[in-house]
Amino acid sequence: MAANPALVPSPGRMGVDFEERVDFGRLREYRLRRARAALDAAELGALLVFDNNNIRYLTATMIGEWVRDKMCRYALLARDADPVLWDFGSAAKHHQLHAPWLRQESSRAGMLGMRGSVAPDAGLFDRAAREVKGLLEDAGVAHLPVGVDIAEPPMLFALQQQGIDVRDGQQVMLDARMVKSPDEIALLSTAASMVDGVYQDIVDALKPGIRENEVVALANKRLYEMGSDDVEAINAVSGERCSPHPHNFTDRMVRPGDQVYFDIIQSFNGYRTCYYRTFAVGRCTPSQRDAYTKAREWIDAAIAMVKPGVGTDEIARLWPRAQDFGFADEMAAFGLQFGHGLGLALHERPIISRLNSFEHPVELVEGMVFALETYCPATDGFSAARIEEEIVVTADGPRVITLFPSEELFVANPY
Repeated sequence: MAANPALVPSPGRMGVDFEERVDFGRLREYRLRRARAALDAAELGALLVFDNNNIRYLTATMIGEWVRDKMCRYALLARDADPVLWDFGSAAKHHQLHAPWLRQESSRAGMLGMRGSVAPDAGLFDRAAREVKGLLEDAGVAHLPVGVDIAEPPMLFALQQQGIDVRDGQQVMLDARMVKSPDEIALLSTAASMVDGVYQDIVDALKPGIRENEVVALANKRLYEMGSDDVEAINAVSGERCSPHPHNFTDRMVRPGDQVYFDIIQSFNGYRTCYYRTFAVGRCTPSQRDAYTKAREWIDAAIAMVKPGVGTDEIARLWPRAQDFGFADEMAAFGLQFGHGLGLALHERPIISRLNSFEHPVELVEGMVFALETYCPATDGFSAARIEEEIVVTADGPRVITLFPSEELFVANPY
């Protein structure tokens, strides 16, 4: 399906005085307003978040990808109160100096257990729960439930010991994050444009003898040079590894006639890509072309369906059943004919698949951004095609922001 990039800006990555680009102040205000509205619509007095994507959404802070799995940062948003952030040691003082949108007293040093490395009997969870309870009392919402997204069990136990009624806050945050602002869409489009360029580098290098891991290294280097703040993962799959999809990369050496596919997952200012492309190396076979054609037909049909008011069940119904391409059931085939929201996280709302969308459809609305991906194994028994496009839902229909050519199987460095 032809993209219309003119309607989805991809501005330069610098701030300038001569063009209207991403307004980060406006971005911060939009995200906090969305979170407050979602909180107001819920039966909750506050949100206590440990998910780094939610922390960034509420506070516009980040301190590096290394902290993503440490479970040591957290933030509180109570009704009619400013967000409060607890960050890792000296990062809190850094925010006081360089993040003026947070009140000085709202940026605090905090420490829990770092995934159990400090045992609960050290009292850090209890201390944190008491501090949270005090802030809830100050905000006048201590009698209301608190939504928590993800947390270590000792933290949940400590909150309950303080008499706090803990509920699921992740649903509230995902509701808030579902509709993107123009600034968020510009960041997502810019992130996709970076991958556009990396795919050109990949096809230039994609010759017999290069290894999957070397392509991954090349892509990582180029993305960080371009300004990526996190290359989360790159799948590089070639030859006999293509079917079934292993979702990883190895040191396999690419050979003439291989079908290969890549997924580049990275972020620019926190906003992520999920962007597959499939290539043939030097030459291709009829079975490889046939598989690619089917995968392209399936994704084109889904893209054509995208507009406000359409249900995700209507899109999922366009895709083949698991049994039609070699899997026992939809759970075994999950993630192959697939759609997922994109934003600060790789998987946001809506999630589109035959596994979940028929019984629990979501209505598409303007401002959603999501990826659609299809997969088709070839009749040779080992090749396969994988295609993914990122879509912005507009009042006029879909806008594709992943622009590296994919209308037909791309043969890299043909003989």
